[in-house]
Amino acid sequence: MKQLLLVFIGGGIGSCLRFLISRNFNAYYDNFFVGTFVVNIIGSLIIGFVLGCSLKGNYFSKDQILFLATGFCGGFTTFSAFAFEKHGLLQSGELLYFTIYALSSIFVGVLAIAFGLWLSRLI
Repeated sequence: MKQLLLVFIGGGIGSCLRFLISRNFNAYYDNFFVGTFVVNIIGSLIIGFVLGCSLKGNYFSKDQILFLATGFCGGFTTFSAFAFEKHGLLQSGELLYFTIYALSSIFVGVLAIAFGLWLSRLI
């Protein structure tokens, strides 16, 4: 029950923060959803760092990993919003924006994971 509560609280915090960031950033750009991009990249960095630290040693307890990686990052990052926004770009015929956003999200997300793992090695 404790683990479920940790995931629930972490997910709630992550979801609220994602909402605030997306609402503020997405309002300024029509065809590039900066808020969703930002939260997905930051979430990738955080999960790379947390899981990298946990692989390296006992920097985070199992409960902290559940709270941060599963809960917070799970609520903070959003594949469903990413997919919905891409669908909207395709529907409106914005193939260039669709391609740039999809590829850059995947590429930069993987780089953020790698950077988080690299940062965890510095500890």
